[in-house]
Amino acid sequence: MSSLATVGPATRFPRIVAAALALAATAGAPGVLWSGSATAHGSAAVRLAEFDHYYRDLVSDHRRLVRRIAVEYRAWNGVNRTAFVVIPRWYGPRSDPSLPLVISPHGRGISARDNLRFWGGLPAFGPFAVVCPEGQGRTLTRYSWGWRGEIDDLARMPAVVQHALPWLRVDRHRIYAVGTSMGGQETLQLVARHPRLLAGAAALDADTDMAARYRAFRELRGGLRLQALAREEIGGTPQSDPAAYAARSPLRWAGAIARSGVPLHIWWSRRDRIVRDQRDESGRLFRDIRRLGPSAPVTEYVGDWAHSKEFHASARLPLALVELGLIRLAERVPTPDRIQRVPAAREGSSSVSASLAAPKRTGSSAGSPVSFSAAAIAERAPASSRSRVLRAIACTFAGRRGRAIRSCSSTSSGSVRSG
Repeated sequence: MSSLATVGPATRFPRIVAAALALAATAGAPGVLWSGSATAHGSAAVRLAEFDHYYRDLVSDHRRLVRRIAVEYRAWNGVNRTAFVVIPRWYGPRSDPSLPLVISPHGRGISARDNLRFWGGLPAFGPFAVVCPEGQGRTLTRYSWGWRGEIDDLARMPAVVQHALPWLRVDRHRIYAVGTSMGGQETLQLVARHPRLLAGAAALDADTDMAARYRAFRELRGGLRLQALAREEIGGTPQSDPAAYAARSPLRWAGAIARSGVPLHIWWSRRDRIVRDQRDESGRLFRDIRRLGPSAPVTEYVGDWAHSKEFHASARLPLALVELGLIRLAERVPTPDRIQRVPAAREGSSSVSASLAAPKRTGSSAGSPVSFSAAAIAERAPASSRSRVLRAIACTFAGRRGRAIRSCSSTSSGSVRSG
């Protein structure tokens, strides 16, 4: 085994360095970060070497540590659609440990590619993979609002990813769903309709009552257009077709969510100006789930952010992933502001609220708990790959300082598109 593999759990290097080392390793020295025996298809039965990482690393811009791949799939109605997959940049056919997969439905009116940008470089820190499907509602694409065909398509995403990228090994026991706004609504619907699929889910600033949303649209800029789109997609108004609006409302599915057993995190803001009555939307859903299933593993997070502003790699999305267990930290989360957290019943009494820290965005690595040099890290690499290690580390930390390094690139495999 290479000397790189001797950098183990006790080594106090941020995990971001692991991603940089892995990027260098896969450029020409496959397997140096892995241990295990070769499999029938030629890759290693692998295990990641562990590195400590810290919250200040997560909220920095590390998009260069991941790559994005576009794959095609057939939606419920037979129309071809695109899904974007994000994986750590080092991952490939020769370095292929089993990864958790996060299904991330997009918000109202935005594209899957836009939704992809919110994730930044976070998949490199799990590591895990993310899939952001284009989606298809009953009649509309970007305004699917929890249509049952779209929810079934979301449930097929693990199979879609593995069919399109057979070298990407998905851990079928660790499938998650994370979305905001309409994406949060569809995350909740996925929990209700396909509970056996998921190991956990987080719904942020979700719509939970579509009839109430329809009436509230008129208070928003462009509200008349939104009401027209809702009538087109759902098939009428709440008065003319109340059953159709109820079917797309997570509140209607509170009992199924409570019985699902899926660990669910519901995030909502008291200052949401898009879903303005969140206390009676996401807040009510949380209360209904707790009433219908007192032991249901549902946790509530309440704060004061603007609508969906927390759903970003530089905001609270890293915290949501830490809470789901997709990212593990080597430190306590910093505490610049506070979020009210009402834990699941199995954690304690529902009447007790705990304070949970939100992340602080920092622009440099000053004050990190550890210090190290690129040369010291490179010394752990074989002489033949030392220059690649140094270049990868340079790319990583130049990216942290906001400089563009064009030499950090990789290619994708197969007939898919890489972006």
